[in-house]
Amino acid sequence: MKQLICLEPGSWEFQEINFPKLKPGFAILKIRRIGICGTDLHAFEGTQPFFSYPRVLGHELAGEIVDIEAHSAFQKGDLVTIVPYYSCGTCRACETGKTNCCTHLQVAGVHVDGGMAEYFQVPIRNLMKDSALSLDELALVEPLSIGAHGIRRSHMKSGDRVLVVGAGPIGLGAAKMAQIAGADVILMDVNDHRLSHVHDKWGISLVMNPLKEDALATLKAYTNDQMPEVVIDATGSAKAIENSFPYMSHGGIFVLIGLQLQAISFSHPEFHKREGTLMSSRNATKEDFQWVMNSMKSGQIQASDFISHRLAFDQVPAEFSGLLDPQNRVIKAMISMD
Repeated sequence: MKQLICLEPGSWEFQEINFPKLKPGFAILKIRRIGICGTDLHAFEGTQPFFSYPRVLGHELAGEIVDIEAHSAFQKGDLVTIVPYYSCGTCRACETGKTNCCTHLQVAGVHVDGGMAEYFQVPIRNLMKDSALSLDELALVEPLSIGAHGIRRSHMKSGDRVLVVGAGPIGLGAAKMAQIAGADVILMDVNDHRLSHVHDKWGISLVMNPLKEDALATLKAYTNDQMPEVVIDATGSAKAIENSFPYMSHGGIFVLIGLQLQAISFSHPEFHKREGTLMSSRNATKEDFQWVMNSMKSGQIQASDFISHRLAFDQVPAEFSGLLDPQNRVIKAMISMD
């Protein structure tokens, strides 16, 4: 079987390896779809934190079970997605249901090898299926679940104004899940193409490019000086995060989905007088995956709204760098293994 390895930043290599031998508690998948995420792009660039090379990337996966021990929930032939967060099951976070932030967490394609391969062995406990979903939909569940987790963390209520800063795939997922939950969604980004894309398709009432307008003044006017009850950062940019603190309403919540490796600063008096809540949101849980899958099944999420580019497995080394070019207007690229 063949797998694709990122040897070092900017360098790919196909390798022939032995077909995996089935381990107890695992299933072997024939990989059918691989979504390319920001982690993969950053790893190729050499800017992904906490990362080591060489590494088999890929954790937004859809596959077909080709081998599995006798199991009540899964069998050969099932189409599945995977929860790529391998948790220990015994630390305090795991004991309280926060497997997404396990003390010893290993993420497929980041800390351990992922699924850019013809076949991939996965713990059965990390499989999820829904026979009503397509391969494209199954491969989109994981990235959309990250946004879903941030929305669930915010405890937003129907009718709340939710500002999502960053219209990459994660931010778009957060915006869509907030919209499904009944929020009045506001989207901010410096990419006009992505803003117009969702404004037209999803009917989001307010989109903003802070490079072209006074975002604070626009938000004050739109909310009658009340400001959004929930602010979501999906950029990971220190500048964007720090600029977003004034966008919170009094009593508001600021959720950091994006990761910034350096310290961030904000005005304590301004934050204090709002009695603001600042929280992080890491990865997702099976509850988030199920919410996304149910939303897909009900027709509230369309895969075509996210997938903008497609390529075959053999094309990845030659075409991957082009996915980083803003002129190509990539939202989500999908690798087909068919």
